Amino acid sequence: MIKPYIPAPTLLKGRVILVTGASQGIGREAAKLFAKYGASVILLARTVKKLEILYDEIEQAGFPTPAIYPMNLANAAPKDYEDLYKNIETHFGKLDGLLHNAAMLGTLTPIEHYTIEQWYQVLQVNLNSAFLLTQATLPLLKRSEDASIVFTSANEGFQGKAYWGAYGVSKFAIQGLMQTLANELEAHTAIRVNSINPIKVKTALRKNAYPAENNSSLPLPQDILSQYLYLIGPDSGGITGKNFDVA
Repeated sequence: MIKPYIPAPTLLKGRVILVTGASQGIGREAAKLFAKYGASVILLARTVKKLEILYDEIEQAGFPTPAIYPMNLANAAPKDYEDLYKNIETHFGKLDGLLHNAAMLGTLTPIEHYTIEQWYQVLQVNLNSAFLLTQATLPLLKRSEDASIVFTSANEGFQGKAYWGAYGVSKFAIQGLMQTLANELEAHTAIRVNSINPIKVKTALRKNAYPAENNSSLPLPQDILSQYLYLIGPDSGGITGKNFDVA
């Protein structure tokens, strides 16, 4: 990405972009930014009230009307993803972008003491849902002339760290999923696949992971979104299979 990145005001006009974890943090701010640049954004998260507040903010700003799709990724079944596909197909007919941002931290504890229930739940939210959602929406993404899938990675997914448990393992797997998809899709589709690692950003997940940290000097989610906008939009054409660190 060329710095500073100055996108065209209509960069995402006419595009349909699905954002998971859209109720707070990076997902929320990314969804607002995508809408600002002309996208019809599908807001996916489990908390309806938070999604409704975001919906109102986007609409009142005069951006394209978004869509709300409440979904709890922790217990969603394959049929729920099929239903999501059908809803997007019915209302939009295609999908141009997919930002996987929803994540669950779990507990910071040794593998020896990690509970099986939480292990399953973290992997379900952070990894399995990304696979299921991507697989379900690929037919829609293939209809786009220029589609982008962006995964959210993490430092803990590149070098194993003690006590990060299922979260760290899920982020290793996300990198593998991203690279595998990028390699599969590069030759015969217009879909590019990349990941972004928000290294140190003031989010609720980071606060839970580092409760003693003084986060007053950390950048806010809205401060690190240039890379998200660049990768989700057409200016990143030809770039696939890469991870980008932002902080």
